[in-house]
Formats: sequence, structure tokens, C-alpha cells
Amino acid sequence: MLVWTGSADPAPTPISAQPEQPQATQAAQTAQVAPAPGAARPADAERRQLTVMFCDLVDSTALSSRLDPKDLREVVRAYQMTCDEVIQRYGGHIAQYLGDGLLVYFGSPQAHEDDTHRAVRAGLGMLDALIALNARLESRLGVRLAVRLGMHTGLVVVGAVGGGG
Repeated sequence: MLVWTGSADPAPTPISAQPEQPQATQAAQTAQVAPAPGAARPADAERRQLTVMFCDLVDSTALSSRLDPKDLREVVRAYQMTCDEVIQRYGGHIAQYLGDGLLVYFGSPQAHEDDTHRAVRAGLGMLDALIALNARLESRLGVRLAVRLGMHTGLVVVGAVGGGG
């Protein structure tokens, strides 16, 4: 960051040699460049503990060859909605849907002191919720779903990356 202090150049350029610019007062130029005294800069990023969970369907490729694409979409969507309900209940955040996989954060955007425990409870809750989902899918489409879950907890730096939203 550059801050103009208002001191003059040792050898000012004659006015006739300067390019034409709109005139601005010294106070206006200072206000545009320097932040207000005592103003806190917004944090670009912050360090926090994050628990990341990844879950995906077992043998989804085989499932895609057995089912009509419309039925497969319905099955995957039902699985995602079932998992989402459980994840929301435990304060998790689905960061990305990756095909039949879910990337889930516990600790971002909102942190809790027990995020690691919440993630484990959410994983167990998803396994329980799949029992009810499988009962519906098996009677209707002859399909039983299984899920793989992986978790890791560690320190990360959370902040915006890139220039877009």
C-alpha cells in the first residue's frame, strides 16, 4: 500500500510540461489513498480448524449401467438430499457436489467447538438415513446404496481465492 504524505518533489515539473489532468485538492488525494486512522482492514483470510468429510456412493459406475439415466438422477438426488438433511442437522456445510460425491466442511463457514464430533455424528447419521432410503429404493427400483466416508481434521487458512464471487 502506498500512502502519500503530501511532501513536494525536490524539482517540480513546469506546469506547461505536465499532462492535463483534472484538478484535485491535496485533501481529496489523501482521502483516496490513505485509509482512515484506526480503520481496521477486513481480514483476507483466517486460520481455523476444519474437519473435511468426503462421501461418495459405492459402485455408482455399475449403478449407472443398470439404471435409466433419469432413474439414476433420481437415485443420486435422493441420496444427496438425504445426506444434506443429516449434514445440516449437525451444522455441516456442503462445499461441493462432485458427481455422486459430497465435499463437506465442519468448521466453515460457521465454527463450533465440537465440529470434529459433529462430523462423526453426521457420518453415522447418514449411514442410518441410508437404511430408510434403501427401503424405498429397493422396493421401487431394486437398488441398494452404500456409501464411503472419509474425514480429516486439521488447521487451514480460510479466505477468498480469485477475483470472482
